[in-house]
Amino acid sequence: MPTDAASTPDLAALALPHVAALHAYTPGLQPTEPGWVKLNTNECPYPPSPLVAAAIAAELGGAEGAGGEGASLRLYPEPTSAALRAAIAAHHGGEDSGLGAANVCVGNGSDDILNLLVRCFCGAGVGEGGLGRGADSGAPNAASGRAGFSLPSYSLYPVLVGIANGQSVAIEFDRTMALPVEKIASSGASIFFLTSPNAPTGVGFGEREIEAVLAAYDGLLVVDEAYAPFARESALKLLARYPRLVVVRTFSKAYALAGIRVGYCLAHPQVIALLDRVRDSYNVSRLSQVAALAALSDTRYYAGVIRKVAATRDAYLARFASEAGWFTYPSQANFIFTEPRTRGGEMGAAVAQAAYDFLCERRVLVRHFPKHALTAPFLRISVGTDEQMLTLWNSLQAWLHDA
Repeated sequence: MPTDAASTPDLAALALPHVAALHAYTPGLQPTEPGWVKLNTNECPYPPSPLVAAAIAAELGGAEGAGGEGASLRLYPEPTSAALRAAIAAHHGGEDSGLGAANVCVGNGSDDILNLLVRCFCGAGVGEGGLGRGADSGAPNAASGRAGFSLPSYSLYPVLVGIANGQSVAIEFDRTMALPVEKIASSGASIFFLTSPNAPTGVGFGEREIEAVLAAYDGLLVVDEAYAPFARESALKLLARYPRLVVVRTFSKAYALAGIRVGYCLAHPQVIALLDRVRDSYNVSRLSQVAALAALSDTRYYAGVIRKVAATRDAYLARFASEAGWFTYPSQANFIFTEPRTRGGEMGAAVAQAAYDFLCERRVLVRHFPKHALTAPFLRISVGTDEQMLTLWNSLQAWLHDA
């Protein structure tokens, strides 16, 4: 195998041109050495339910006749995650809310679900007799094969569209974070991704606001509710009335299973059937399925986790706003988006970068998004334990002293 760079062919030239030009998603830093206060990737600060570890241990114990400890791992997982689909539907109300297993698709994290949606609804030829307004109101279907999303929001959306060689339509929020209903409605996109609560601001959109979008927009509306367990409202109740709605959830945040990688969506059975056509056959591992099932069964434990995270969040929202005097969005997620201000009243992207760098030097890791005008003056801070948040607060006080 040649090692001389001069003799190595340009392998990128063999790739599809749009892939060779693609900019990959940039995840938050994951330090491997100990000693960091890690508040940058919105992970749960508390461990998962003890039932999760017990379920994984039982699975590793081996099925009867499988051949000993861990032998079940030689077997493929149930390909559709059928038991988990049924449990998710029941968790969200079951038949009383019109939800059954046919309304659920499970993925390798919610990112997998988002990818499947792009595969199905973004690209040339989309909208010819599809699921646009024409499917439920008699109006003409104006689907274009383009995917829309707001800015700022989850930065994976344009990456997934780019992988599919699709076209993106970005709708800008202004600083008020008011939902731009009319701009979404006139975007011409076949599918629109709306993060609620929004990332990175934490601003949540109520049921009435989302229903206003559904009433005005012709395409498939995907409400990405990764942080919904921490929010006041959800779009779930709208599913029964709007077949063009998809609600995406994850086990990574409130359920403390980011390392297990399980996400899901709830939608009309026609949408679920389409996702199953393009889904990888065994997209969710055996261990992931049993872990998620165990987590769903321990509602009392997770209600306590959510209360603790929300209480810490609300305490520091007040602290940043009142004690520090920093503008801070009213978060409904498990993070805080705040605008650092020096003692002299200076704000802006350079100030936020300076605060970020100061924290990094003290091994406190938060997130800064400098590439967008709205986000550049802010820091996003994942809600940690009370001890972690106090370390963060004291570090910021030291920065203010020096700034």
